[in-house]
Amino acid sequence: MLFDSTLRKELSRSFGGTLVVILTIVLTMMLIRMLGLAAGGKVSPQDVVLLMGYTALGHLPTMLSLSLFIAVVSTLTRLYRDSEMVVWFSSGLSIVRFVRPVLRFAAPVLVAVAALMLVVWPWANRNTVDLRDRYEQRSDLSRVAPGQFQSSRDGSRVFFLDKQTADSATGQHIFILDQREGRESVTTAQAGRIEPGDDAARRLVLTHGARTDLDLTGGTRTIARFEHYTVRIGEKALSAEQERPPKALDTLDLLRSPGLPAQGELVWRAGMVLAAFNLLLWGIGLASGGPRGGNTWVLLVALLGFVVYFNLINLSQAWVGTGKAGAAAALIALHGGLLLGALGLLRWRMR
Repeated sequence: MLFDSTLRKELSRSFGGTLVVILTIVLTMMLIRMLGLAAGGKVSPQDVVLLMGYTALGHLPTMLSLSLFIAVVSTLTRLYRDSEMVVWFSSGLSIVRFVRPVLRFAAPVLVAVAALMLVVWPWANRNTVDLRDRYEQRSDLSRVAPGQFQSSRDGSRVFFLDKQTADSATGQHIFILDQREGRESVTTAQAGRIEPGDDAARRLVLTHGARTDLDLTGGTRTIARFEHYTVRIGEKALSAEQERPPKALDTLDLLRSPGLPAQGELVWRAGMVLAAFNLLLWGIGLASGGPRGGNTWVLLVALLGFVVYFNLINLSQAWVGTGKAGAAAALIALHGGLLLGALGLLRWRMR
């Protein structure tokens, strides 16, 4: 039918352009954030692009829902502005008649949003958590960079070396500050090299240096010089059974988990899928305008409504996670109520 094909063609053009703009903005913001985390030592600089990819996949359902919502509102508003709606209404069509072609166009996007939220979202978060944990749990020796003071993971040691060879196994002019259990020691050496230990843990062998130990409780100071001195700095292995946050768990694991945080995460994932559907109906009902009136306010109201809806989804997750509301009650109250509101708006517009 001419009506369905024309409307779907308009929606596809608007949806594609909106998604490209939103994706460009979000990726730029993510790049700035990831570069800031890498500069602050929170993530590995080599993993910035990979983390951006995982983060973009995790936020893709939200971007798809927002792009679809804006496409519906902007397309129907343009039809009002160019008086095309008058033609369709004069032909015997009502505003409810737009629901079917809009849903047919949005069906693949809704399926993609559901798959991304239920499958890709936990997978992306799990890989992001693993990358960050692996970087945080790297050995103290891996943190050392020439010309920079670097602290160990637990903050008890501070390292500094002036020069480093190309293989990163030997350094010169080394300084180590160690604070543990009421004692403070300062170790300096002309050179040092990394060697494997007997228990598969690496160690730092220092040559031609001195060590000063200070007892913070008694005030006793001990100074010793050495030709060779070994500092054991082992690797901390990643635990395969490490407890993961709820957002990194698969949907089936969340269903089997009785904890409140797991139920809150389920409410959030299901809520994002239901919100994508509800926003379509709200977009059809909110679209309005005329050839003489301004139409910008319609899009501003739609964007404000999306922000409020998204915050309500986060609020429902927090309530379920803290036990203030049940999962079923939160889903029915929020998304069921907004669905009834969208249907009521369409009925009012039809009259």
